[in-house]
Amino acid sequence: MPETPTSAIRRLRGPAAGLAVAGTVLALAAPVPSAAMPAQAAPAAAADPVSVLKYTAQERKAALAYWKPARIKAVGKSVDLGPTGPNAKPWRGSTLKTVGRLFFVNATGADTWCSGTAVKSANKSVVMTAAHCVRRGSSPYNTNTDMVFVPGYHKGKQPYGAFAVRAAAAPRAWQNDSVNDMAALAVDADKNGRKLTDVVGSQAIAFNRPVSGAISALGYSATRPYLGEELLRCTGTAKKEHGSQVIRCNLSGGASGGPWFADFNTTTGKGTLVSVNASLDSTEPTKMYGEILRTTAKAVYDRAQRA
Repeated sequence: MPETPTSAIRRLRGPAAGLAVAGTVLALAAPVPSAAMPAQAAPAAAADPVSVLKYTAQERKAALAYWKPARIKAVGKSVDLGPTGPNAKPWRGSTLKTVGRLFFVNATGADTWCSGTAVKSANKSVVMTAAHCVRRGSSPYNTNTDMVFVPGYHKGKQPYGAFAVRAAAAPRAWQNDSVNDMAALAVDADKNGRKLTDVVGSQAIAFNRPVSGAISALGYSATRPYLGEELLRCTGTAKKEHGSQVIRCNLSGGASGGPWFADFNTTTGKGTLVSVNASLDSTEPTKMYGEILRTTAKAVYDRAQRA
């Protein structure tokens, strides 16, 4: 299937409302029984496992103009998901230039945000996040627009500027079946022509890593008293559950897409990204789920770093 230009999708904008809140349950895909295939059917060509949205130069320019400081302030005040849980604390270590807020207009026209991370890539322009921060699951035409990544966001400040998203890659399984909730974005250079990781540096990323060990999860949660204005962190030990990995974590909506770092050094702020915040166990979360980054996740990342 060809890549999808967003110009073919109706653009909707609305007042600051809503939030990219991770699902409260995991969508488990049932395997298709072999009997469902005709016995004599010729093998079909393998479908492209990656779906890519592209944003035109005009759309990217409009996105940067749209997300003015007043709008960012308003969207932060528009949602209150209750008090921050005991496991999530404001990050007070070295400045994490690589982690930021991802602002966008969702498929229903509401201003909202997720979290994202600049990672090492061939084009020096890749941001990892969740697929539900790009498009609605099981709904190919409900996609997000006006996407802008602000690394190092803190209390209204944008110390490293804003980067418009030019392409967003996600698993086709998410688009069709709400499976594999991760995505990779390619962003434009900044207003001075500098590429993202030349400005803020990058985090390592790992695929097919065994699920184990200490994890630091970060994100801009819409919980009191921070309401997306500060980066929060929780820690836990990764375990397998329902085909994903899970840690103890009280981050909530708005933290979606934020990084899971293994081998995280609190002095340098460096680690290895092994997943992203994807879904919660309840509306008062004690668990955060993240995908295990396997072959499809690598294909998604590769598509973004070639964009």
